[in-house]
Amino acid sequence: MSDHRETLRADNIVKRFGAVTALDGVSLTLRQGEILGILGDNGAGKSTLMKILTGYQPPSSGRLVIDGSEVALGSVDHARSLGIECVYQDLALANSLSVYHNMFLNREILYGGPLRLLNHRAMRRRAAESLAGMGVHIPSVDLPVERLSGGQRQAIAVARAVTSDARILLLDEPLAAMGAREAGLIIDLLLRLKQEGRHSIAMIMHNYAQTLDIADRIVLMQHGKITYEKDAAATSVAELMEIVRREYRATRERTTSLRGA
Repeated sequence: MSDHRETLRADNIVKRFGAVTALDGVSLTLRQGEILGILGDNGAGKSTLMKILTGYQPPSSGRLVIDGSEVALGSVDHARSLGIECVYQDLALANSLSVYHNMFLNREILYGGPLRLLNHRAMRRRAAESLAGMGVHIPSVDLPVERLSGGQRQAIAVARAVTSDARILLLDEPLAAMGAREAGLIIDLLLRLKQEGRHSIAMIMHNYAQTLDIADRIVLMQHGKITYEKDAAATSVAELMEIVRREYRATRERTTSLRGA
């Protein structure tokens, strides 16, 4: 459960690409131990916001506050050093490598001594222990990830972020293109992490029903702005859909009016 302490705050974030404004004064907070759902159609600015929060792109203006201190993220590595990790839709897994190799990709455990050889035994053991501790069940950590289901691969990517000591997890469509069984695996993992209370999780989502089942709070982004924010328990799919329908009708009316002018 959330202890209400802010781990991340974005204040009045603006991002421009030439004449195009992708984010127009976005402000949000992420609290310790909570899951925040970020909803919105394609082009709403969700992915741009995620790239700014992970240090991939700088904002044009606005500020980021991590654990009470204002920061200017210079790179993805800088964000990671502050405990921020993003799991993108493409997962960035090496499909031909084993589960345990993927779990320790770019942070391999090595033997001491001048040769600095890979300690496969230690990585296997720690990978298996970490996955079991998070309730992720796979046949073997020696399997190449290409032989796992989509849900299992997503679970490996999330688990890798968790075991890298990340405290703030940003997930880009973690349930995209999954069946009910695979989505259930990821939902169970996220709820387990929420129950532990050690991580703050923000996730970009399209499915309103799934988001309301998982998230503590939700924000709705439209045209580069946050237009709606509420506790998940205090809203509904019908309410969210009505907001989107109103915006769609208003857009159509503006387009029709311009054509008739």
